[in-house]
Amino acid sequence: MSSFSAQDVKALRQATGAGMMDCKRALADNGGDIEAATQWLREKGMAKAAARADRTSDQGVVALAADAAAAAIVELRCETDFSAKADDFTALADELVKLVLAEGEDSVASRKAAIEDLGLAKRENVRLGKVVKVEASEGSILDTYLHVQDGRGTSAVVVEARGLSKELAHEIALHIAFAKPSVLSRDEVDPGEVERERTALTEMTKAEGKPEQAWDKIVDGRLRAWYAERVLLEQGLFGEKETVQSRLGGGEIVRFELAAIGS
Repeated sequence: MSSFSAQDVKALRQATGAGMMDCKRALADNGGDIEAATQWLREKGMAKAAARADRTSDQGVVALAADAAAAAIVELRCETDFSAKADDFTALADELVKLVLAEGEDSVASRKAAIEDLGLAKRENVRLGKVVKVEASEGSILDTYLHVQDGRGTSAVVVEARGLSKELAHEIALHIAFAKPSVLSRDEVDPGEVERERTALTEMTKAEGKPEQAWDKIVDGRLRAWYAERVLLEQGLFGEKETVQSRLGGGEIVRFELAAIGS
């Protein structure tokens, strides 16, 4: 007999958006394995928001700094937006990102005590999130975008581009902040994740009663849409039909970095 707890059912509900009884059945049929139960619910078409488990409700600040040759992003995370909006919190985030721009990603280790002290003062778990520095390679340009809300940075983007105008590079940076892709190209998507998604989509298509001869075509179309949610070059620019890849013309995106609170 499968063994699972009420907490397991709650976790599966939060991850998938499926009903309680469906979650119980999924766990029972999959030996209490939450990952297998999640896949089972998706294949049955019962998971309304399977990606929800990957989101974070953490609060904090995203700080951005840049000069002519490099750009840096630092996430300083906490538990409440009240703490994140405070002057001492945003000031430390700004200090850290300037340090990373000047001295590199490892330099934040020198401010470990300051981060811990801030956590004690706020009585919250204050921690570093993403810390990254991007240096422009020869022939490339950098563009950045910082979205500010309620007096604090909530998302930041750095784009390294080649063969693009500064205006187009900035347009792409704005799109990234809007669409939140996770990778640049399809090659960067984990093959195992793709195979699991194809399996789920195939089972979902079968369950919908679609004609067998149409399964491959339907699944391929749904998989393309799945890629477009994640892959920058395959996304419609600002949700329109023209893809980012088409908009680039003969130019290219070499790299991008995105950090967002609540993503």
